[in-house]
This record gives sequence, C-alpha cells and structure tokens, in this order.
Amino acid sequence: MDILLLDALVPEAMAWLETRHSVEYRPELADDLTVLRKAAYKTRGIVFPRQTVVTREFLDFLPKLKAVGRLHVGTDNTDLEACNERGIKVIHASSANVRSNAEYLLSSLLLLYRRGVVSALMGRRHPSTQMGRELHGSTVGILGLAPTAHTLAGMLTGLGVRLIGYDPAIHHTAPIWERLRIQPVTLTELVSESDAISVQMLYATRFRGFVNEKLLAACKRGQLWVGISRSALFDETALASALCDGRIEACILDGAEDNFTGETSPVAGLKNLFITPRLGSHTREARLRSSWYVAHRIHEAISAEQRGSDYVPSAPMDMELPGGGTPSQWSEPEFMIR
Repeated sequence: MDILLLDALVPEAMAWLETRHSVEYRPELADDLTVLRKAAYKTRGIVFPRQTVVTREFLDFLPKLKAVGRLHVGTDNTDLEACNERGIKVIHASSANVRSNAEYLLSSLLLLYRRGVVSALMGRRHPSTQMGRELHGSTVGILGLAPTAHTLAGMLTGLGVRLIGYDPAIHHTAPIWERLRIQPVTLTELVSESDAISVQMLYATRFRGFVNEKLLAACKRGQLWVGISRSALFDETALASALCDGRIEACILDGAEDNFTGETSPVAGLKNLFITPRLGSHTREARLRSSWYVAHRIHEAISAEQRGSDYVPSAPMDMELPGGGTPSQWSEPEFMIR
C-alpha cells in the first residue's frame, strides 16, 4: 500500500486520497508496533495518532517511508532528526486547531468563572453558594504567545477583558504585544495581577517545571488557571500546594502525561483540578482542516518521490479547503478522533 492511516481522516479527504493512491485504514495497528512494522514495511506514507511514538529504531524498519503525518499539533512524539536524515517529510496541521483550542480556553474560563453552571446541569438543586463572576472587567494573564493566544486575545478583548502577558521567547518591546492588545509584564506581575491565567506556552525540555513554587508563591489569591500546554510545564508539588491553600481556586488542563495524575502524584484526587482528554482540538471543523491539510501534503510528498525531486506541488501551502459543504452538514462522526 502507498498510505497507511492509523488515525481517521474525514471521509471526503480519505476518498480523495483513495483516487490517487492505495490507502488502508488500520487504527488497531497503532497499539502493536511489532505488527505495525511488518504491515508497513513497503508503505510510503503513514498518518499516526497522537500517542504513537516515532523513533529512530522504528524508522529503521520502514525503508520506503517518505512522509509521516499527524492530525494534531506538535511533533513531540516524532524523532525529527532521524526523519530528516532519511528524507522523510514530517507533516502536522500546525494551524488547523488554533481556533478550536482558543474556544476551548474561552469556554473553560467561562465555566470556572461560573462554577455553579456545571453543578446545575448535573441536577444539583443548590449547586454552589459561591458567587459567580463576569469575565468583563477582569484581568486575564496570557502565558505564552503560541498561535492560539492570538485568536484567544481577540475573543477576550471583545468581551471587555484586560489582558496582560508574558512569553519567555518574546521581548516586551516586540510589536506583537501591541497588535494583540496585550500589556507585556514580568512573570511575577503576571501571576500577582491576574484574576485568571491562560497557558498556551510552547513546550521545550528546558521549560519542564516552569510553573514552580517560586512562581506560584506570587499568585493572586483565588486565581483561576486554564491551559492546553504540556502538563510537564507544571511542577506537580507546587501546583498541588497552590490548589490546596487557595492561591489557585480551580484549574482546567487539556491533557496530561500519565505520571502527572498517577496514584503517587501530589495532584491526584484534587477536586479543583480538572483534566480533559485533549478536547481542545476535538471539533468537526478542526478535523476537517487538519484532514485535508495532511491528505494533500502526504500526496505531494509521495508524488515528489515517485516523479523525482524536480516535482512541484500543484496546490499552494495556504490552499482553500476543497468542497462546498460545511462541517455542520456532516453525518454522524465516524471520522471523529478515536
């Protein structure tokens, strides 16, 4: 086969690929790398799910591979150096989930500001004695200017929120701050002045435990936190302490490594820490954008290899999505994230 799908594309994108290549959808292979190596020995392109780790050793068993695709943002689970050495193109839909992640962060903030909403929907007659708050007029700290922050900033500004921000990789005089209407501040000022903090900082190993006890010591009491960044950004002990003593009233994080909330973790069982299973990108619209992007890029990578290095892709990188339908017209989500 030319292309092996371990993660589902939307039906239209899969059908488009099938008219050009031999394609198989085998999601069960993602859980058994030994069987996967045998099945994919002659495969030229593979779309991997989020959890599958692509290592140098794994690539040694796939001599024909020319493209590695992922529908989610990030390349943490892919050995980029090994792929580059082998001439394997790494494809991930870096901007497909920006809006869906921004809406996730906004909805999480709204839920935390009105904690009683969820309790009421669960049928509790007296869900909360705590008075809710309005986002309008509050101060939200933006920790990290990843692309999602750009969209989120516009949403929050439209709701009358004062925005302050910090990013370790962006100087406070950079024009992006003014363009996004975010006041750049120091890291200490961010946590001491914000009513809530949204974390969408790009992760690197040097940032492990970035949110630590020294930083959280400056927290404004009763602060709310939401985030889509890697959980490794947080020091579990420091976060647990802040959640227990009232510095952080509640926290919603989208996704976490297994050891972050394991039985021995200090945050395990905390009632005011909520972990969702990577729901930020779990929308039909995001799936549509990422599916078509990955489908076209894999097609181009394989076609370039088959026709020679002088092959020029027919579709530009910022192409419009094909088809005239809208995501709301789709049938039941057989293509949704598994």
